[in-house]
Amino acid sequence: MNTATKADPAFLAEVLAGLSARQKVVPARWLYDHRGSELFEAITALPEYYPTRTEHSILERHAKDIAERVGRGRVVIEFGSGSSTKTPLLLSAIEPEAYVPIDVSGEFLHESLQVLSRSFPGLPIHPVVGDFTKPMQLPRLGHSPRLGFFPGSTIGNFVAPEAVDLLRTMATTLGDAAQLLIGVDRIKGPQVLVPAYDDAAGVTAQFNLNLLDRINRELSGTIPVGAFRHRAIWNDDEARIEMHLLATRDLSFEVADHVFRMRAGETIHTENSIKYGTRDVRVLLRAGGWTPVAEWTDAQQLFSVVLAEANPRRVGP
Repeated sequence: MNTATKADPAFLAEVLAGLSARQKVVPARWLYDHRGSELFEAITALPEYYPTRTEHSILERHAKDIAERVGRGRVVIEFGSGSSTKTPLLLSAIEPEAYVPIDVSGEFLHESLQVLSRSFPGLPIHPVVGDFTKPMQLPRLGHSPRLGFFPGSTIGNFVAPEAVDLLRTMATTLGDAAQLLIGVDRIKGPQVLVPAYDDAAGVTAQFNLNLLDRINRELSGTIPVGAFRHRAIWNDDEARIEMHLLATRDLSFEVADHVFRMRAGETIHTENSIKYGTRDVRVLLRAGGWTPVAEWTDAQQLFSVVLAEANPRRVGP
């Protein structure tokens, strides 16, 4: 039986469209099946991968200041919660009314929440499995104001128009009087950036190649995974790290009965990780319907955590 008939239709559509393009591409969100989520959590612990530990240190050091600016009693909505490793720092600081983690990997989400719920036994937790890049209906949470939490510099996975659309979608999802606490990775030299996305242990390579395994498994693919290798490059013109899957030989394969061919040296572009200057992120947030009100960074200025407030909605023409 063709397993693609049971596949996520959005996954199938985006893979077929992306592999048909001149520069083959698969959106980064499809990297995060259960295995991909596990591998990403392993990446965050690698010595080369500075963003997670740097952001954690910022949240830990400035928790009191963040709490004073956010206030207590908000409902925390975390977009792309993953393992929620940084979440306890925020929850402990602001004493929220409730916590709503959103993630596309349902199995991984529920596994992660087993640990979190033991640490916060009195906190109402309402997990939502879904794609936060699209408008969504949240559980009924009363009238408490909401704080969106978007750590990890995931905003960097989206090119500027997509990032603006996402920020606007978040503003709509969160509603009036909302705040957003967002992690943003800063521009720095490729000698720091490239190893963070191409580690010596090869964990990021496994993470990237796992996408091909997922396509084979869920979309009846015949991709020869061993004929690809992971590639990470710094694109200075676009201020971003790019992850690609490089074909090491000429090959052909099928996905859901569609035939694709690649020449040696061609790539499938799987992820962008855009880095921002201080002014850049402020412009981005304002374009997305948010006003930055505070920013915290580390001593080396590798990473920033920014607090923004939703712009008042316009009524009428």
